[in-house]
Amino acid sequence: MDREGLADFLRKRREALQPEDVGMVRGPRRRTSGLRREEVAALCGMSSDYYSRLERLKGPQPSEQMLVAIARGLRLTLDERDHLFRLAGHSAPQRALRDDHVNPGIMRVLDRLCDTPAMVTTALGETLRQTPAAVALFGDQTVFSGMARSLFYRWFTDPDERRLYLQDDHPLYGRVFTSLLREAATREGPRSRAAALARDLLGRSTEFAALWDRHEVGLGHPDTKRLVHSELGVLELQCQTLLDPDQSQALLVYTATPGTESYDKLRLLAVIGSQTLGNGDWR
Repeated sequence: MDREGLADFLRKRREALQPEDVGMVRGPRRRTSGLRREEVAALCGMSSDYYSRLERLKGPQPSEQMLVAIARGLRLTLDERDHLFRLAGHSAPQRALRDDHVNPGIMRVLDRLCDTPAMVTTALGETLRQTPAAVALFGDQTVFSGMARSLFYRWFTDPDERRLYLQDDHPLYGRVFTSLLREAATREGPRSRAAALARDLLGRSTEFAALWDRHEVGLGHPDTKRLVHSELGVLELQCQTLLDPDQSQALLVYTATPGTESYDKLRLLAVIGSQTLGNGDWR
């Protein structure tokens, strides 16, 4: 572990990161152009004391999980992330696993969408980050582990996953998710995580097996999604997608047509967040 090099790198990246880069408001009393240590610690999901000790050459060797959190918090590029790992005395993660690292450009866009449902997903339907409004609409989809991290996997193994979608739309989504998983498995090869997901689902779901046997490809997500919120009812939303081809990630942004009932519900969702309305009447 290169303590001095790690501390200097963290400090330089912190000082280069502006409040606007992470969706913060630059206050009138801010004396420095970069972020404060406590602000970076909050972005990384760790204590201010822990992060400050790293910059002051006093901290313990960070675990790989901590380094992943720091890389995301500081909006590091893949090369910067690998450099961070080496400074901390770890081997850089294999680039084949790069889907877990959100591109800093995508993160900057996401930081500016706090009142809009938006999320970053991988080619396997794994949610990496969500805005608060997306958590209110979809629930926290970052808490899953193992194969259940994939929406495609949960769709065929967890009945609760389908409650967010209208019953009439279930057949379409089953076809779409199967098509996307097949494309990922073909692209990444028989030893990939995508292929492992497909093999496991073939043994668990007769529905998936039947759809897999159809060998459909090229089916994309519908532009308009009808989602069922437990408090607000049905929302008809348009889904805009910003792709990051280098990392096979997508930023999904959900909006509603102004003047519609869904638009009013979406605005209300941004206000109430994950709270319940009590009487079930959003109006």
